Amino acid sequence: MAHPSLYAPAQPPELAGLIADDPVARRLRALPKAELHVHLDGSLRPDTLHALAQERGLSLPAQGPEALARFMRCDGVRDLEDYLTRFATTVAVMQDAPALERIAEELVHDVTADGVRYLEVRYCPALSTAGGLSLSEVVHAVARGLQRGEAACGTVSRQIIGALRHRGPNHSMEMAELAVAERAHGVVAFDLCAAEAGNPARDHAAAFAYARRHDLAVTVHAGEGDGAHSIRDAIHECGAHRIGHGTRLREDAALRDFVRDRRIALEVCPTSNVQTHVAPTFADHPLAAYARDGVVVTLSTDNRLMSGVSLTGEFIRCHTQLGLSFAELAAMALASFDAAFVDWPTRNGLREAAAREIAPLLTESNA
Repeated sequence: MAHPSLYAPAQPPELAGLIADDPVARRLRALPKAELHVHLDGSLRPDTLHALAQERGLSLPAQGPEALARFMRCDGVRDLEDYLTRFATTVAVMQDAPALERIAEELVHDVTADGVRYLEVRYCPALSTAGGLSLSEVVHAVARGLQRGEAACGTVSRQIIGALRHRGPNHSMEMAELAVAERAHGVVAFDLCAAEAGNPARDHAAAFAYARRHDLAVTVHAGEGDGAHSIRDAIHECGAHRIGHGTRLREDAALRDFVRDRRIALEVCPTSNVQTHVAPTFADHPLAAYARDGVVVTLSTDNRLMSGVSLTGEFIRCHTQLGLSFAELAAMALASFDAAFVDWPTRNGLREAAAREIAPLLTESNA
């Protein structure tokens, strides 16, 4: 069943008035984008979270969508582990097919309004089985929501199945097997998420080997809650094709060069990294240095609800706080299409269409 709110995409308040007043911000809003690192359970609309909880008789840590949005935003958290505690609230409403479908469909509407042409949304299906859904039923419900969103908006949408590193290798193998089995429902990759420190990726190497043997792409959260050695594990022990975050790559110059030379893309989420204290401030984030050193950098939101951001907002802050030019950000947007895990014919078509849209925006920026 469609919900009226599906057709009113959420607009984060941090963009209020900015796009209307700033020509660069307007161009960045229009910039065609691919979002490769966004968590389904971290990207609910506050009003949807509130409504789903009320419909299901669940208590909430704050009453009303506005108060709930303020509570869910993670500006004052201690670290990544503290940041992750907010997800208990969102996961609680994600235990039945209608809720999963609605959340997925609304996300496609929201990112489309943000200039996104291709979306990869990630989550752990095991977190949505408490209400009786099987793992496959969870994946199929999300797929239906993404498909409805794609049909309405035109934004191509795919799934990444994630394992929770603290649940151990048996769990990660189960999630890898699920990801391989559900490729027909839009699953394009396997991921490893959750608290990084003390839960090394190497412990899950068998699951990643299984995914790769079955021709599935893999990405790993690394260099967010732990150091550059975590990125090294993700690449050399798990065969990561992309790195989720990778913020602390600068701690290992040799590894940085390897990542650059092998064109292993970083899925960078700067506001989220500031919230979890991986970077002290947005202006201190290393993503601009990485990009200018030749590393493949892609830009994402991580969790739209917890960070209170949009992808356009992240691009704007990269311009205003990191000094990246429109041309540099346009190149970053194109790199996101190049790094996508979707099949090559679709990826190539999306990339060519994005390049055509970007060309006049570059001309305008140089005028």
